[in-house]
Amino acid sequence: MQVTETLAEGLKREIKITVPADDLKARMNERLADAKDKVRINGFRPGKVPMSHLKKLYGKSIMAEIVNETLQEKPQSVIAERGERAAGQPKIDMTEDEAEANKVLNGELDFEFTVTYEVLPKFELQPTDGIKVERPVVEISDEEVEDQVKAVAENAREYETKKGKAADGDRVTIDYVGKIDGEAFDGGSDTDSQLVLGSNRFIPGFEEQLVGVKADDEKQVKVTFPEDYPAEHLAGKEAVFEVTVKDVASAGKLEINDELAEKLGLESADRLREIVREQIVGQYSQFTRQKVKRQILDQLDEQYSFEAPQSLVDAEFENIWRQVNADLERSGKSFEDEDTTEEEARGEYRKLAERRVRLGLVLSEIGEKAGVQVSDEEMQRALYDQMRQYPGQEQEILKFFRETPGAQASLRAPIFEEKVVDHLLEGIDVKDVTVSKEELMAEDEDELSTDKTDETKPAAKKKAAPKKAAAKSEDDTAQDEAEKPAEKKAPAKKAAPKKAAAKADADDDAKPAPKKKAAPKKKADEA
Repeated sequence: MQVTETLAEGLKREIKITVPADDLKARMNERLADAKDKVRINGFRPGKVPMSHLKKLYGKSIMAEIVNETLQEKPQSVIAERGERAAGQPKIDMTEDEAEANKVLNGELDFEFTVTYEVLPKFELQPTDGIKVERPVVEISDEEVEDQVKAVAENAREYETKKGKAADGDRVTIDYVGKIDGEAFDGGSDTDSQLVLGSNRFIPGFEEQLVGVKADDEKQVKVTFPEDYPAEHLAGKEAVFEVTVKDVASAGKLEINDELAEKLGLESADRLREIVREQIVGQYSQFTRQKVKRQILDQLDEQYSFEAPQSLVDAEFENIWRQVNADLERSGKSFEDEDTTEEEARGEYRKLAERRVRLGLVLSEIGEKAGVQVSDEEMQRALYDQMRQYPGQEQEILKFFRETPGAQASLRAPIFEEKVVDHLLEGIDVKDVTVSKEELMAEDEDELSTDKTDETKPAAKKKAAPKKAAAKSEDDTAQDEAEKPAEKKAPAKKAAPKKAAAKADADDDAKPAPKKKAAPKKKADEA
């Protein structure tokens, strides 16, 4: 076999591989000899079939198998022998026409093909002991814990149907249909919706108009959606909701005691407070981790400036660009609305893609040198997490990750990355800094300071979330306090071409969720 390098420009490589016809024929003859004692052909005793006859019957098909095996095996082995690592799947090109291909299969012509690929760049790892980060820490007050405990208790509050008119604090059960210019709009209807008057969960003006209604009343509620309402097609529009009142119930006494805890499946009110505090700590820890990781990656980015393989950059850019356009489509905005142009946005996101790829390679090298491994158990947990995110599609997800090339790598990559960050944290200077929760949860302003170094997604799509109650206010992020007693999630980011995909980890994909109905009987520790 002969290997000739035909291109070596930057990270780009092209090699020509020539496999002599004699080598192919030798391999074919070995297989024919092995098949001689196994095949059964009429007119010949076992093991007595002439080689010429076997070659006539099976030679061409065996040669085709050998050619395919050569294409699968040789490129990777040659690249490894050259001491290179390919950045992605090499591209193989065979230049033979049909006549030449037949000669190759007949053993009359050398088999030639070219392999085009990019190599992973070689770079020296820099010392990491000079990295310094400030770890933002929020001091959780007893007052904050108590506020969240009250939220849990509020969801567990008992209501009793009453006669007469609804007042502030009462819970009404309603059906409603929202209309704009006489036409019902998507997401503006619901049945058996329970609303506590005065909770400000629906858009301004909605709840106030229900004060004084009674069971079986029908009422038209006229409201105007806020100008900054998240759904662009509703913002600033006047709407009429046709409401049918099905029940009016008054609230029982709000008490935080052992009896409440027992309703939630806990032994005491003190245990409830412990769980709530743990949940608040856990939620703040996620933001702390994100901020710390961001600082580490920003400093690593300053240390390395090598060329990134363009094939990887192109793939990462396409991931980002699809997300940007999807966000724009959902929001009904254009690049002009975000004070930029498509060309400028492409340039910004190209830089972002290059950064992500470069940081991914750095983290990979650091992890490899440190012996970081992802266990089978960790991979299994990640797979189960994916399956839980797609209710009803578990078998499809399982099949996808088992059968799709590279899919398991998309599960492994974020786990590996987090373990590398853990490794780095063991050897760098970390200083705890007390901050307010507002400071902790604030978005970073640096548009390119992203730590999302892997954006691979499974091909399966989540089922659409139910479209509920467009009458809800934008502050109603559908948080069920019994399940999430801690501070609300960071607000969803706008789909700004200069910011949306550029700003953060996987958390950047968060969007306002549809309202969950209260689950007062759910255990508090299921949050």
